[in-house]
Formats: sequence, C-alpha cells, structure tokens
Amino acid sequence: MTTLEAKDTLFKKKYTLNCRGKLLSLEVPLVMGILNLTPDSFYPGSRLSSAEEALQKATQLLSDGADILDIGGYSSRPGAADISVQEELERVVPAIETILQNFPEAVISVDTFRAEVAEASIAAGAAIINDISGGTLDEAMFETVARLQVPYVLMHMRGTPQTMTSLANYNDVVLEVVDELLVQLGKLQQLGVKDVIVDPGFGFAKTVAHNFELLRRLEELRILGHPILAGLSRKSMVYKSLGIDQADALTGTVAVNTVALMKGADILRVHDVKEAKQTIILLEKTQL
Repeated sequence: MTTLEAKDTLFKKKYTLNCRGKLLSLEVPLVMGILNLTPDSFYPGSRLSSAEEALQKATQLLSDGADILDIGGYSSRPGAADISVQEELERVVPAIETILQNFPEAVISVDTFRAEVAEASIAAGAAIINDISGGTLDEAMFETVARLQVPYVLMHMRGTPQTMTSLANYNDVVLEVVDELLVQLGKLQQLGVKDVIVDPGFGFAKTVAHNFELLRRLEELRILGHPILAGLSRKSMVYKSLGIDQADALTGTVAVNTVALMKGADILRVHDVKEAKQTIILLEKTQL
C-alpha cells in the first residue's frame, strides 16, 4: 500500500450535514453520544429515567467532546418490550427541550422509528432523525423526513426488535445489507432527501459472526455514496467474544471503533465519548 492509498483509508471524505442551519463537517469523524431514556436499554450504565437525568448526562457527554447527542425513548435491544407512541413522546420530547434550554447550540438526533415521534422531536429542537428500522416500520417516515429536510440515519435491520434475531440469515451479509440499503436509498432519493447517513446495523438481525464480517468489510459500504455511522459500543460482539460483562467492554469497544475508523466510518455512536474522541485524535495524527 502506498502512502496515498493509506491516507485514502482515513478521514478522506468532505461530507457535511445541515443541522438546522449549522453545518457539521465530516472531514474528521464525529462522535455521537448515547442518551437512553429507557428502563431496559441493553447496557444498564446508559439508562436514564427523566429529563433532569438526561440533562446531567448531556452535560457530561458535551464536556467529553460529543458532536451529536442521540436521544432515544424506545429500547431496541433484542426482545425489548414494545411501548406506545405517547410513552415514547413523553420520554423524549421533554429531554430534548431541557437540554436545548441549557445548551442551545447542541446538535441532537432522535433515535426513533416512528414518524410521529420524529416530527415532534424535530419540532422540539432536534436536528437529525436516527431510524433503526431504515423506514421499514413506519410507512410515513420517509415522507416525514423529506418534508422536514433534516439529516436521516438509515440503518439496516430486518423485522422488529422483537423478531429480528430470527431473521439473521444471509448468504453474504455485506452484499445483502448493501442491496437492502440501496432499495431504501432509492426511495429517499425519489423524495428528495439530501442528507443521508448509512448504518449497517451492527447487532440488528445479525449474529456475532455477521457483525465481524461487516466490520472487516465496512469500506464496501462506500459504494452507497453516503457517510457511514458505526454503532459498536459495548455490543455483544465485543463482550461475548471476550467472555466479559458489558461493564468491562470499554477496551474492546475502543478496539472495534478503531477498526471501524480505519475502514471508513464517519460517525461513531458510543456510550463513552471521551475515549472515542481520543481514538479519533490519535488516528488523525497518523495522517501525513
């Protein structure tokens, strides 16, 4: 590999995201900090129960260097309980409003697959919609994103959080993920959606082996022509592979995030913002 080829693997793209008029450059990868307003998130250390707790967590994440705060009120772990739209709204909207009252310049994404929750969250001040279903669980989502003209994270998943584990069947997981994302990207393009981030959906309708194959070949998602988000933080592919608990999975998370960055990830979605920012800074210094 030549020096130019090596440099091409990191921090190459000149994407920007228009977040309520604020342009976020992706020339250097960004860190998205996780705020889970759910009692049953897969990682207990990330669970928050009120807008006040969300504000405390947001204060910490922003101090640690988070570029985006990702707020979710619906647990998407395998087999998670379903909740009503109203309950999700009551968890998410007050948190968004409270954080922005204290940090008006914060860029917030809402982690939801429901168009109604997405629209209410954008009205409350959120700037990005992060949809784990990639538009497959609410037929109104794509039209809503097109009308609002906000950046949209298109994640790959099959089924629902309750059924996805049974749908982890692939002949070639990377090719099939790319093909299924392409279908949804075509729909978004027809509707005039401009800012789309693609997410291969680590852990969603994928086995541990599928997750590592996706990570190994993550650069193949560049064919889609959009920024890539990697959500690997403290997931089962890390702690199960190491035979440890989620609470001890920070070092493993740093390792897989490093690989993701070297394979072309533009955004890291993480529980541990400080460590992710440090990883990006050090990798950036390897570029000539």
